[in-house]
Amino acid sequence: MKKSESLKKNHQFQFVYKNGKSYANKYLVMYVEENGTGRNRIGISVSRKVGNSVVRHRITRLVRESYRLHEALFNSGLDIVIVARRNAASVAYGEVEKALLHLGKLHRILSFEQ
Repeated sequence: MKKSESLKKNHQFQFVYKNGKSYANKYLVMYVEENGTGRNRIGISVSRKVGNSVVRHRITRLVRESYRLHEALFNSGLDIVIVARRNAASVAYGEVEKALLHLGKLHRILSFEQ
């Protein structure tokens, strides 16, 4: 099973925002840019506008877990930035999972369509 890395530095996020392609749905916005390596790098951004630190960390954990469980479906060699919208503050895991897979289909980065 392939393991993905994280985007940690601000300049990495800014590069994906500037050069990547984005799609959005009700709960998430996904930016995708090729990185030229064989691995995916994922970054998750949750603004203070979404909620307090407990809410923001909960959303981050839900997005990270849903990506981890479906990581094998995503194409390799991508930088992916996922931005949570305000509506994501009150949703359950299943909705976050559906939103993430929906954006993956829009970007056409899923290797196996469910």
